[in-house]
Amino acid sequence: MTGVSAREAAGVAAGSRRAVIGGLRLPALARRWPGARHVRVELLAGLVTALALIPETISFSVVAGVDPKVGLFASFTISVIIAFTGGRPAMISAAAGSMALVAAPLVREHGLNYLLATTVGVGLLMGVLGVLGVARLMRFVPRTVMIGFVNALAILIFTAQMPHVIGKSWKVYVLVAGGLAILLTVPRLTTAIPAPLVAVAVLTLVTCGFHVSVPTVGDEGRLPSSLPMPGIPDVPLTWQTLRIIAPYVVALTAVGLLETLLTAQIVDRMTDSTHDPNRESWGLGIANVVNGFFGGMGGCAMIGQTIVNVNSGGRGRLSTFAAGGFLLMLVVPLRDLVRHIPMSALVAVMILVAVMTFEWRSVAPSTLRRMPRGETAVMVVTVAVVVPTHNLAYGVLVGVVLAALLFTRQVAHLALVTSVLDPEGGERIYAVQGTLFFASTGDLVNAFAYGRDPARIVIDLSKADVLDSAAVAALDDVRTKYRERGTEVTIVGLNPRSAVLLQGLSAEPTVEPTAGPTAKATTEPSPEPTAEATVEATAEPTAEATAETATKPAT
Repeated sequence: MTGVSAREAAGVAAGSRRAVIGGLRLPALARRWPGARHVRVELLAGLVTALALIPETISFSVVAGVDPKVGLFASFTISVIIAFTGGRPAMISAAAGSMALVAAPLVREHGLNYLLATTVGVGLLMGVLGVLGVARLMRFVPRTVMIGFVNALAILIFTAQMPHVIGKSWKVYVLVAGGLAILLTVPRLTTAIPAPLVAVAVLTLVTCGFHVSVPTVGDEGRLPSSLPMPGIPDVPLTWQTLRIIAPYVVALTAVGLLETLLTAQIVDRMTDSTHDPNRESWGLGIANVVNGFFGGMGGCAMIGQTIVNVNSGGRGRLSTFAAGGFLLMLVVPLRDLVRHIPMSALVAVMILVAVMTFEWRSVAPSTLRRMPRGETAVMVVTVAVVVPTHNLAYGVLVGVVLAALLFTRQVAHLALVTSVLDPEGGERIYAVQGTLFFASTGDLVNAFAYGRDPARIVIDLSKADVLDSAAVAALDDVRTKYRERGTEVTIVGLNPRSAVLLQGLSAEPTVEPTAGPTAKATTEPSPEPTAEATVEATAEPTAEATAETATKPAT
C-alpha cells in the first residue's frame, strides 16, 4: 500500500466497521483522517471557511430573529460534530439561511426556547430518517433539477452580497475590486496559501493601516464574549408544545436534508469521490440534537462555504473540524481582531464563489439548442421558484414534480399496438409493446378494432409491462368490449410481475401468465380494416421510440 501510513490503513479498517444496536446496523463513527502531509492544507482551508462563515451566520441569525451568538454557536457545534459523524468529508454544515427562513415565524410567535426544542426534534427526526435509509430517495431527483438547484444557489449567494456593496462608499467598490484581483492573481503565483486568506489579510491591513472607513464584520452584529454552555430548552413538556413545534420540525428536517444531500452530490462531482448519504443524515441528526442543547439554531450543509473549503484544498474531515474550531476561536478570544475585517474582503470571496458555483455551460446557447425543451423548462422553473422564495425545498419539489409530469407524458406515448390475422381468418393476434400505466390506458383501449375483428382475439403482452391498477382496468375494458360482441379474448405472454398484478386486480377470468400466441401469423396485408389510434408525437429529441400507438392490420 504505497504512500499510505499504518495509521491511515488502520483508519480505513476502522471506517469499514459498523456499530450494531439491537440487531440494527448503524453508521460507524470512525473514519480515516488525512495524512500528515495534508494537515497544513486542511487547516488553512478550515481557517478560510471560518472567515466566510462569520458574516453569513450573523446575517442568518438576524433573519431568524435571534441573537448572533445563537447562529455562531450553532455553526461551531454542528461543524465540529459533523466532522466525526457525517458521511461527506470536506462538506461544511452550519446554521443555514434556508432553515432560518423557515424558523423565523416560530421565533416571532413563541420565542427562542421553542426554537431550541425544535432543533432537538429536527435532529431526532433526521437521525431516524438516516437510519431508515430515506436518503436513497435522492436518486429520484433529476439532473436538471440539480443544475437548477446549483444555479439558484449561485444567484442567491451573489445577491446576498449586494447589500454590502450597493449604496455604500466608493471605497467599498475599490476594495471589492482589489479583493477580486487578489483572488484571481494569487493562484497563478502560488497555491501554498489559499487566495481567500491572502485577500482577507491584505484588505484588512490596508483598511486598518490607512484608517479606511468601511463596513466591517463588527458592524454586522455583536460577537459573543463567552463559550457556549449546555442547557435544556425551557419549554413545558406538554402535548401543546409538541403541537406547536411539530410542523416546524417536519419542515426544517425536509429543508435541511434536501439541501445537505444535494450539496453532498455537488461535492462528489467536484472531488471525484462518493459519500454515504444515510450516514450524513444520521450524523447531521446527532449534530442538531447536541446543537439544540447548546443553544444553537438548526443547521445543515452550506454550499457557499463548502465550495470555499473545497476550492481552498479541503478534502477530509479535518478541514470541517478546523472550520468549527477556528470559528469559535475567531469569535471569542480573537473577536477584537476579527471585528476589524472589512466586509468588502468577504464579499469579494463570496462573489467569486457564486461565479464558480453557477453552471455556465447549462445556459450556453449551444447547450440550449441541443437540450430538450422539457429539461430546460425544469431547470428554469427550479431557479424561478428558489430565487424569489429563498427556499430550496420549494424549488426542488416543484422541479421534481414538473420533471415527473414531463417524463410521464413522454413515456405514455411509447406504447405500440400492432396486429396480424391468421391465414384462415379466424383469429387476430394483437402484440402490445411498451409500458402500460395510468397515462397510456386511454390510447390502449382505443387501439383495437372491436367491430371488425374475428371471433377469437389473442392479446400478446410478452413485450409489455403492466404497472398499475389503471392498466389492469384498461385491459378489463378491452375484454368487456369484445365479450359484448361475442368475441373470445385470451391474454398471453405476461411476465410474472404483470401476471400477479393482473390476476390480483382484474375482474375478468384468470389469464395465462406465460403462454405465447397460439396461431401462426404471416406478414401479408390483411384485407380487413382495423381501428387506428395515433398519439401526438413528443417534441423531445431524447425520445428513442416512436410516439405513435397504432394498430396495423396484416394477414
